[in-house]
Amino acid sequence: MEKIQESMYKLIVETSTRLPKDVRRAVAKAKALENAGTRAAMSLATITNNIKMADDNVSPICQDTGLPTFKIKTPIGVNQLKIKEAIFKAIAQATKDGKLRPNSVDSLTGENSGDNLGYGTPVIKFEQWEKDYIDARLILKGGGCENKNIQYSLPCELDGLGRAGRDLDGIRKCVMHSVYQAQGQGCSAGFIGVGIGGDRTSGYELAKDQLFRSVEDENSHEDLKKLEDYVMENANKLGIGTMGFGGEATLLGCKVGVMNRIPASFFVSVAYNCWAFRRLGVTLDQHSGDINDWLYQEGEEIDFSKEDGRIQETTKEEAKMVELQAPITEEQVRQLKVGDVVRINGRMFTGRDAIHKYLSDHEAPVDLDGQIIYHCGPVMLKDDEGNWHVKAAGPTTSIREEPYQGDIMKRFGIRAVIGKGGMGPKTLAALKEHGGVYLNAIGGAAQYYADCIKGVDGVDLMQFGIPEAMWHLQVEGFTAVVTMDSHGNSLHADVDKSSLEKLAQFKEPVFK
Repeated sequence: MEKIQESMYKLIVETSTRLPKDVRRAVAKAKALENAGTRAAMSLATITNNIKMADDNVSPICQDTGLPTFKIKTPIGVNQLKIKEAIFKAIAQATKDGKLRPNSVDSLTGENSGDNLGYGTPVIKFEQWEKDYIDARLILKGGGCENKNIQYSLPCELDGLGRAGRDLDGIRKCVMHSVYQAQGQGCSAGFIGVGIGGDRTSGYELAKDQLFRSVEDENSHEDLKKLEDYVMENANKLGIGTMGFGGEATLLGCKVGVMNRIPASFFVSVAYNCWAFRRLGVTLDQHSGDINDWLYQEGEEIDFSKEDGRIQETTKEEAKMVELQAPITEEQVRQLKVGDVVRINGRMFTGRDAIHKYLSDHEAPVDLDGQIIYHCGPVMLKDDEGNWHVKAAGPTTSIREEPYQGDIMKRFGIRAVIGKGGMGPKTLAALKEHGGVYLNAIGGAAQYYADCIKGVDGVDLMQFGIPEAMWHLQVEGFTAVVTMDSHGNSLHADVDKSSLEKLAQFKEPVFK
């Protein structure tokens, strides 16, 4: 029991902190294709730097360590209840050690369990087989990319593509549309798993199962291989790019599986995964519980240690670098334009879903006039002296705050919001009216941004749990890109429009 728990703990820590070799090769390939000096190139440089920092610090690659999902195959006779118990203990320990963020929340009360345990979390799926060892695999899929999962019921009508029928071309259209609709909100460039058939539940499970395949394997089903190849060639022509900034790399991997269905239903389910594709596995001795082998570690190890991950040059897009000292004024904000790169010093406050709901009904616990709100749920650890330290602190997906953001900015005098993926027309209108700006940080770069945080000055509203509390952070050199300004401009709206126009070129049939 102790040995299995130790092995599961190692699997959790390694999955959270170190990307597998096949994913690293996919990221390196995307970076090589990107045009130097662009926002997308800078994003990929930051990403590779973040990967290296996570390796060195043995800290989470992304602060959103997601909902742990285990797939475990056991020989006949192995006690699966004991393995489940060992996983629970390993999950709780990894959370305590700051390798996982406490993410398990009661759906009715919003109360955080604090240890990632609760009914339904983690997800553990067992299967028996006739081999003499245990195969244990884990995926940590964050909420930003999980929210971009999508399921289609054929036939259907799709924006830019028209009718998708019950055939391979209809499936192709659904997969292409799934990449378009994710934009930068799922931390592109990403990976997708596609499940064809089944019912609504089994279709999604099949889609997520595809994410357990190696990035570089080839589908044994001829038609599905053609579909995977087609999507990989053409999804990158949509111009969505890394973080939705535009660019050459939008999709890093596509894997498709198929299962039978009933005649009345034809589902195409897509599981979207961010660039921080945290998926690993081990084989265990069924008697001792020791790790025999690590999975997904074949082939070349990409060394990112020599990469320069600083956001610095934007010569091709004629952006300028602007230093901001918080708090900031309306005059300073009005001078910023889409494409500018800002480097922030001073204080900022974190605020996610619970904070925005709270501020819509209550007074703020601090004076927010001229201040910056960071859409972030950090991984935090408290030392023996009672001081808090930031272990991981990348941005969360901002669009969830669209119902609140504009009103809260105007009410409290907030001048800047930092997040990822952009926001919608209501926030854009408020930025123009009030004099505010939206800054896009690099999604998943939790170590890169944690390094910019030099101190924790305080925390409010801890009743919402560590990820949802309002943390007071002192930052130096915190860098992000202006993607929505106070003049009514939105890079996200522009990329969405252009990628939809490009999607329409894939309307005609391809497969006979």
